[in-house]
Amino acid sequence: MGVLKIPKYDLKKFINVFNRRFGLFIIFVFVLFFDSIYFVENILDSQIPINILMIFGFIVMYWRANPRTKELMIYAVILGFGGEYLFSRGLNMYTYRLENVPLYVPLGHAALYGRIFMFSKAPIVRKYHKKIERLFGICIGIFATVYLIFFTDVFGFVMTICMFLLLWKRPKDKLFFFSMYILVATLEIGGTAFGCWKWPSTAFDVFTFLPSNNPPSGISLFYFLLDIGCFFMYTQRHKITWSRLKSIQRNHV
Repeated sequence: MGVLKIPKYDLKKFINVFNRRFGLFIIFVFVLFFDSIYFVENILDSQIPINILMIFGFIVMYWRANPRTKELMIYAVILGFGGEYLFSRGLNMYTYRLENVPLYVPLGHAALYGRIFMFSKAPIVRKYHKKIERLFGICIGIFATVYLIFFTDVFGFVMTICMFLLLWKRPKDKLFFFSMYILVATLEIGGTAFGCWKWPSTAFDVFTFLPSNNPPSGISLFYFLLDIGCFFMYTQRHKITWSRLKSIQRNHV
């Protein structure tokens, strides 16, 4: 496997970057337990403290981010709120425990977007991006196939295939979205296991020909919308800079 051929010193640097950028969200999976059905029924409803914790975590991540990432995180918060109310409350794509949209969710989208953006731009990650993309792609393919075979997750498998097809046309985005897929899948497994939210047995609880697991495997496909939205808002605010960059790129072709 390509990753195993990375020199030991560089591999340690990559693992360090991975832990710093991904580790916080893996820990947050366990924080979701405090918004779980078990915790609420046996101890207390702690969704408000979790919201406060996420606000604090978001502020810390925002403070440490570079200017471009900060701006993208703000756009992601705005789009995150709109997307959550559209897909959850409007289209019934999934349902939160209290049938609301917890504050920690859209803030979490923005924080996740920012962390993965920084991870994908890290020098050591860029240096070995093809090897990392290959490893992540294999893991994603196995994960989606297992979900399809053992959990009849047709909806998730179809979304995963769509993601691969979209990235076939946008190869430069592979690292970002493969990383996004893996982290989103981890959060979804934890959140649904604790009962913080749930997915219906078919896509949108409407399309019976698309059976779905709780959660479906390929839900990160919808982060394409978040990425496109953030990218569009960023380029519109920096039209002159973006025009110059495109001009430079054309001159080097």
